[in-house]
Amino acid sequence: MSEISKLDHNLIIKKIDSETVNLQITDNETLMSVVGQFDQNLKDLAKLTSTNIFFRGNSITCKGNKENINIFCEAVKFLINKYFLTKIIEKEDILLSVKKNVEFNDTNIKSFKQLIKTPRKSVIARSEKQSDYIRALKEKDIVMSLGPAGTGKSFLAVSVAVTLLMEKKIERVILSRPAVEAGEKLGFLPGDMKEKVDPYLRPLYDALYELFGADKIDKKIETGEIEIAPLAFMRGRTLKNCFAILDEAQNATETQIKMFLTRIGENSKLVVNGDPSQIDLINKSQSGLIKSKNILKHIKEIEIVEFDHKDVFRHPLVSKIIRAYQKKSADDKN
Repeated sequence: MSEISKLDHNLIIKKIDSETVNLQITDNETLMSVVGQFDQNLKDLAKLTSTNIFFRGNSITCKGNKENINIFCEAVKFLINKYFLTKIIEKEDILLSVKKNVEFNDTNIKSFKQLIKTPRKSVIARSEKQSDYIRALKEKDIVMSLGPAGTGKSFLAVSVAVTLLMEKKIERVILSRPAVEAGEKLGFLPGDMKEKVDPYLRPLYDALYELFGADKIDKKIETGEIEIAPLAFMRGRTLKNCFAILDEAQNATETQIKMFLTRIGENSKLVVNGDPSQIDLINKSQSGLIKSKNILKHIKEIEIVEFDHKDVFRHPLVSKIIRAYQKKSADDKN
C-alpha cells in the first residue's frame, strides 16, 4: 500500500506498522473537502470502517486492523478522485466510498467515466448497475429500468435528458407518467392540464430543480423545451428530436407501454422506468412493466437494467426495508 493510482496525485500513504497507516493529502483544498466541516467526514469514515482516526496539519493517521485500514485508505482515494473531478464531496459519497459492492480497482474509474455534469452539481454512478444504466441512457435509443425506490432510475434519466437538451443535441424533453386514479379523475381536478398532472410528476420536478435550478427549468417549461404530458396524451404522436421519460411505468398497462415505445421517431430516446413492487392499479395483474420487459428483452437495440436493494442510495434504512419486504414476499410464496 504505497504508490497510488493515476488520479490520486494528491495522496501519499505510509505504513507505520501492522495496525497504523499515515495518509498525507498535499493539496489543502482537497484535504479540507475530504476531512469535511468540523472533521465530520473523518468522523463518519471512522465509524463506518471501525477505525480510530487522528487528524493534524495535512496528515491523517488511521489505526485499526489491516482489513479496516485498507477500507479506509480506499475510501479516501475515492473521495479525492470524486473531488478532483466534481469539486464537491457530498454526504452520500462518504457511504458510497466504503460500500462493499463498489469495486475500487483503478479507484472506481468506471463510475467516474459515467460522470454527468449539470449546472448545479456533478452526478456519478454510485454502483456498477448505475454505471451500466448511464451508459445505456447515452448509447441506446430505448432503455427500460426496473427496481426499487432510491436506485436512481428517474434521477439519472432526467440528468442525461436535460444535459442533452442544454447541449442542444435534442430539442425537447418530455416527462410522462400514468395518472393512476386514487378517488379523483384528472378531469375533476382543478387547474389546467399541467396543474392537473404536476402532482403525479413531483419526483421528476424535484430532480430537475436539484440539478438545474427552478428558474431555468420553469423557463424551459414555458418555452415548451420541457413538456409535461399524461401518458394518455402520447397516443397518435411521433416523437422526434426529443428525450421522453415514462416514469412509474408499473402503473401502465402492456398496451400503454407499447403505445409509448412505438412513438419513437428520428433522433429520439425513450426511457421507461418502474418499480414492480409498487403497483397502484386496482387490478395489479394489469401492470405491463414485467410483461413488456419479457417481450422486449431479446431485442438487442433495447437495453434493460434491473436494480435491486444493493443499488439504493437513500437513507441506509431504505435498503434494509426493501430487503425485509422482499423476504416477506418470498416467505408468503413458499
